[in-house]
Amino acid sequence: MSQQVLSQQEIDELLDAMDNGELDTEELSEEVAVSKIKPYDFRRPVRLSKEYLSTITMVFEDYSKLVSNLLSTQLRKPIDVKIAAIEQVSFDEFVHSVPTFTLMGVFQSTPLKGYQIIEINPQFSLQILELLCGYTGVSLEDATGNKSSFTDIEMSILEGVLSSLMRSFETAWKDIKEIETEIVDTETKPQMLQAMSPNEPVILVTFAVTIENQRTYINMCIPYIFFEDILDKLSFKNWFHSGKESDSSERGQIASNLNQVAVEVEVVLGESQMTVSDFLGMEVGDIIQLDDKTSKPLTMYVEDKPYFKVKPGKIDNKLAVEILTFTGGESDNE
Repeated sequence: MSQQVLSQQEIDELLDAMDNGELDTEELSEEVAVSKIKPYDFRRPVRLSKEYLSTITMVFEDYSKLVSNLLSTQLRKPIDVKIAAIEQVSFDEFVHSVPTFTLMGVFQSTPLKGYQIIEINPQFSLQILELLCGYTGVSLEDATGNKSSFTDIEMSILEGVLSSLMRSFETAWKDIKEIETEIVDTETKPQMLQAMSPNEPVILVTFAVTIENQRTYINMCIPYIFFEDILDKLSFKNWFHSGKESDSSERGQIASNLNQVAVEVEVVLGESQMTVSDFLGMEVGDIIQLDDKTSKPLTMYVEDKPYFKVKPGKIDNKLAVEILTFTGGESDNE
């Protein structure tokens, strides 16, 4: 909000108006009091702060990209998946927001708590079946209107797609928490779901799916208890704050991992330049003169950077070098 700085003359005029009764101070105080009151719906409690929602949005943006690539590969069609909305609602509101006939997968993410639900719009489910089983050209609106259940074969195909979506879910969360997902139930009628209580707060993530110029939706319902054990990891401070000190166990783990990294080491005897004609005329027994003396230490390179001066020799009939000095990885200007 922009603030206006009053001059001394304006301040004097304001004080005079208050003294003369021209300005009603009680009316001003009532307006300030009213502006501080904010409505709150106890049936829809807001449990996650905007900071946590921002992190969750980042995770599901990655998830939408993974799903786009996965479905495009599976269905052999360009498919675009983007986040349409992220809301905090009750489970009952979610159930009443989806079609009466749809595909719903209930899954669990170990070791996190609760059950999560993914709902695939029936139009998109039919598109998946037609693309995987052979496109018939039937209008999706007509097919959806006449459809009230899936056959066993259709459910088997769709469950395979759900399993693929769960693997992408694991990948999207791996930077925050390693999880293992497992589908525990599938349902086509939302009213039959008993995974949560009606008033339980959930995060509802809606994805817009575009395929062949037609737009459908995928919904994901995640209860608040899913996030309880990882709230500290959803904070931006945990992701981007570099000022905190790492404990000895973290340093030890990093050092142990770095010790296993292989590096390329080479020792250069010297360099020489020759013309192409001299190179083509080389024969067995010819001697190539290098630019270093035999008494001069050789340079050892680690990942193409000079780190040591060494002396050549043999150990157990194998070529070896003895380290003489450390050069610090700087370029050799000698």
